[in-house]
Amino acid sequence: MRNSIFILLLFVAGNCLGQISPGDLTTAHSNLEGLSNCSKCHEVGKKVATAKCLECHKEIKELINLNKGYHASSEVKSKECFSCHNEHHGRNFKIVRFDTLKFDHKDARFELLGKHNTLTCKNCHKAAFIKERQSQKTQAGSYLGLGTACLDCHADYHQKTLSANCITCHNSNAFKPVLGFNHKKTKYPLVGRHQAVDCAKCHKVTDLNGKKFQKFSGIAFASCTDCHKDVHNNRFGKDCRKCHTEESFTKVAGLSTFNHEKTGYRLVGKHLAVECKSCHKQSLTAKLKFALCTDCHKDYHKGQLIKPGVTSDCKDCHSLAGFKGSSFTIERHNKGEFLLEGSHLATPCFACHKKGQEWIFKDLKKKCVDCHENIHQSYIDEKYFGNQKCESCHSVEAWSKINFDHNTTDFKLTGKHADTNCKKCHFKPDAEGKEIQRFSGLSMRCLECHADEHNKQFDTTEGASCIRCHGYDRWKPIQFNHDNTRFKLDGSHQNVACVKCHKEVSEGSTKYIKYKLGDITCASCHLR
Repeated sequence: MRNSIFILLLFVAGNCLGQISPGDLTTAHSNLEGLSNCSKCHEVGKKVATAKCLECHKEIKELINLNKGYHASSEVKSKECFSCHNEHHGRNFKIVRFDTLKFDHKDARFELLGKHNTLTCKNCHKAAFIKERQSQKTQAGSYLGLGTACLDCHADYHQKTLSANCITCHNSNAFKPVLGFNHKKTKYPLVGRHQAVDCAKCHKVTDLNGKKFQKFSGIAFASCTDCHKDVHNNRFGKDCRKCHTEESFTKVAGLSTFNHEKTGYRLVGKHLAVECKSCHKQSLTAKLKFALCTDCHKDYHKGQLIKPGVTSDCKDCHSLAGFKGSSFTIERHNKGEFLLEGSHLATPCFACHKKGQEWIFKDLKKKCVDCHENIHQSYIDEKYFGNQKCESCHSVEAWSKINFDHNTTDFKLTGKHADTNCKKCHFKPDAEGKEIQRFSGLSMRCLECHADEHNKQFDTTEGASCIRCHGYDRWKPIQFNHDNTRFKLDGSHQNVACVKCHKEVSEGSTKYIKYKLGDITCASCHLR
């Protein structure tokens, strides 16, 4: 009987327990297991009270009171705790559950911007970053207790040498480059080329107590040599600004104040515009040779003007005003082997001395045909043009001026012939109309050059001889004597004009004046 009662009590008690506790609590709340602990979360006859939850989870209550964090957001603040965090579903039940992919971090009062938006939850929400102790026994997986300051998660790269407020220089997009920092507010405002210098050039990474950090404070800047190497080894002092400016160290824009005459070489002409480094290739203080132009400049003429025992230099012909042009005078030229006379005085230097792209001064040929085209080729007899010496006929005064003595030939020039241009006789077109030259083997007959206006009336077995009637001074027949003809002029005939008897006649398309008359009787001219 007693055993039956005991079994019945156990059965009733078991049913009661089943009614009071619907299941095991999660591991996080396992310490509240048991009938004596129900009132810690439940009010008698009621569901779980939010106020009871916040009695334990004081950090959540504090955040809600401060209107901070996710639980203070409008989406969550009006809800009861158990609506999201349900219990009695077993030890391994996840009491904290939400979709991390859809979760809007702005609701947690910390918007993820820039690089932060690419991180996973566990990159930040880990025990190492929790700064404040939580009510839970374990901090693993907690989303509470994280600070929002940069240094709460990031190491202080500057080792407390700068402000802990990183966003005064950096932003969330990238640690580099530094943005927003105004160097003008420091003791050393950046001007000129310093503005383009990378921060790390001056603010170098150093070691402090075994930790690497970038130094930003305590950097010397009173003198240029605090950062820059003195390439002049203190020959000009440490104040670089006497010659240089912050706009460009290499351009040495500040050298306008530098007096180059103190160096022993005065800068004039084109040298005033030459950059320092063009001459001072190693350093500004290294000794340079400057006695001759060729100490700096390449011998453009490749030694052609160098003479044994004579020290020649560019300044003998050129000046510092510019390399183009020459001060080499005609008087100096005429002391050489080739005199400049006549038209050669107006000939530019390059016409003789520049062949293609090269200037030639040495071993130049001196014959006319070396520069001028020989238009006569082999047309002139060697007797008059031996060794192709143009000066046998021409003068340097003008090519068209001929000084050839025609009396040395078999045809002396008299009268109008003496004033006739050479080409009239010696340049004739061939059958194809091409102009050819003739100087030797020329016929001396008049009709070789002159047209026969008499239509062969005076031809003999030797050919027409114009000089029987005409002279060289005028074309008129001043040497003709009518008394030597068959009809001697006498009486009134002496005053009769030639055209009265010698009339123009036509033979086909040829017209000419008829001088040889067959009938010389009176009746042939006078009316009966």
